[in-house]
Amino acid sequence: MAEIIQKDGTWVFDGDALRLTPGRDKDVSLFRRALGELVVPLGALAGISFEQGRRSGRVRLRLRDGADPLLHATGGRLTEPNDPYQLIVQSDRYGVAEYLVDEVRNALLLDQVSADPVDTYLLPGPAVPLSASAGDGTVSFDGERIRLEWNWKTEDAKAAAGPRVLTLPELTAVEWHPAAGLENGHLRFSVRHAPTTAPPKYDPNAVELWGFKKDPLMALVAAAVQARLAHPAAAAVDVRKTEPQVPRQLPPAVEDGHDALLRRLRELGELHRTGVLTETEFTLAKQAVLKRM
Repeated sequence: MAEIIQKDGTWVFDGDALRLTPGRDKDVSLFRRALGELVVPLGALAGISFEQGRRSGRVRLRLRDGADPLLHATGGRLTEPNDPYQLIVQSDRYGVAEYLVDEVRNALLLDQVSADPVDTYLLPGPAVPLSASAGDGTVSFDGERIRLEWNWKTEDAKAAAGPRVLTLPELTAVEWHPAAGLENGHLRFSVRHAPTTAPPKYDPNAVELWGFKKDPLMALVAAAVQARLAHPAAAAVDVRKTEPQVPRQLPPAVEDGHDALLRRLRELGELHRTGVLTETEFTLAKQAVLKRM
């Protein structure tokens, strides 16, 4: 068994799995504390590395694509303080960190673990029930139903319909995206047979995020839901099996894309006329569409 204990957390490897426990230090992020302990089976790993610095270093895990619902739902957008798959190591523990890394690497070689993508989740995702509040709403998930409730900061057009309840069979995807620069983030649920181009600010199936401390907690909900949806790789295989195979032709594809952009312009114009989009929002959105055309 290999073990390293740091303020940032404790990692233990028993030959079959890595147990990652976040530390209790004040610098450990709210997200990692809420996520809690993770057990990563050896078969979910694609690699491990150790990076040394003058005062501290980092041990990093690389998971196989498709193994973790958290990484899929967040698209790899978790920032370093919130990344549960790295551990800050003080310089006086470099020897222990190197030993841990060597033990994991040797186990990967002995078990001949492939680094290829997988078509089933190898980690279970966050435990339910759970609830998170951030941005313009609160999202709760009990393992079967998602409930979205709005606060006083929610746009009237979205809050008017009241709380929203979604069930897993209704969903095709879930996505968490952090705020970046002047662009707000979101937690969005894609509903079957109900596609939308509305910004998260007006989408009743999305929570808009503004870059505050609790935003990453919404990623917990995204991961818990993702873990209970069909795995994207398996779903892609099913689609290929059921859909008729037709030759791809470039001209129709181009025309369809152009038509979609024209429809988008008409939708933006309607949102602007009805007061959903402000003049500034409408102008920016229209410019983005025209650039794509």
